[in-house]
Amino acid sequence: MSETAKPASVEDGGLRAPLLINAREAARLLGLSERTLWSMTASGEIPHVRIRRSVRYSPHDLAAWIAAKTRKVRH
Repeated sequence: MSETAKPASVEDGGLRAPLLINAREAARLLGLSERTLWSMTASGEIPHVRIRRSVRYSPHDLAAWIAAKTRKVRH
């Protein structure tokens, strides 16, 4: 693989960030228990990707989901 190819990650502010993370990492990132994350995943409430029998989460999609859920304060 060439040095410029980065299949498992993308550049993010100078750091290499993974494209997908597992449930443990996603739960930690969101400040949720894994059980709560699994419940939200099963109900389709939270964005996720299924790869065969594995479930993974995109940090970018999680951030966008949080931004969409965040209420804007009017002044």
